[in-house]
Amino acid sequence: MAVERRRLGWPGPSDRHSRVPSDHPRPPRARPGRSTQTWGGNTMDQYADDLADLLEQLDVRDAVLVGHSTGGGEVVRYLSRHGAGRVAKAVLLGAVPPLLLKTAANPEGTPMDLFDGIRAGVAADRSQFYYDLSEAFYGFNRPGASVSEGKRREFWLQGMAAGLPAALDCVKQFSETDFTAELPKIDIPVLVVHGEDDQIVPIAASALKTVELLPQATLKVVPQAPHGLVGAFEEAFNRELLEFVKS
Repeated sequence: MAVERRRLGWPGPSDRHSRVPSDHPRPPRARPGRSTQTWGGNTMDQYADDLADLLEQLDVRDAVLVGHSTGGGEVVRYLSRHGAGRVAKAVLLGAVPPLLLKTAANPEGTPMDLFDGIRAGVAADRSQFYYDLSEAFYGFNRPGASVSEGKRREFWLQGMAAGLPAALDCVKQFSETDFTAELPKIDIPVLVVHGEDDQIVPIAASALKTVELLPQATLKVVPQAPHGLVGAFEEAFNRELLEFVKS
């Protein structure tokens, strides 16, 4: 099962998973996209509980959970909160754990004023904010990057599909949730994949720390890759994913 929360927590519908190789169901995450646009309950615990309900109702066994960005935090919270009884392996792609926010104990993190700017941008003109964000998300602002206008519009469309309360509430969840104490308790194999040039979730504050805390982690750094993997970067990840699932 591919579980993906993307765009700094503003996920799109399940169509986004169309190129992820999987025989498992691919649910749209609760509240954004095509799901019910609920006003409350937009917390990391609720994300994990929603996933637990889904796995139980479908009686999924030996799942491989794939979490991107905020979704990586959701996978970690699910495993620490509900256990790994239904899960064989996990994949954290460009994921926010252990802690994205800059603190005295986490100097590699991102300052709070950036997250305040995200909230202000979403509240004032989320349409323009999502479109502008797509540039750094996919690394299209880097010299020599092959810019896909279609991909930027897709990013905007999926962002606009998320309910406004969920989009605002999730900023606190992906930036301030500290998973440090949860990671050592995860006792299944975990593949940690991260773009070397991730401008959204910097690798020094995330993947490089996560692999030191997970008991059974394998780190794969994608050279020069951004937060959102497209083209050759996406193909490279799919190969790593398939190899890990089959191993």
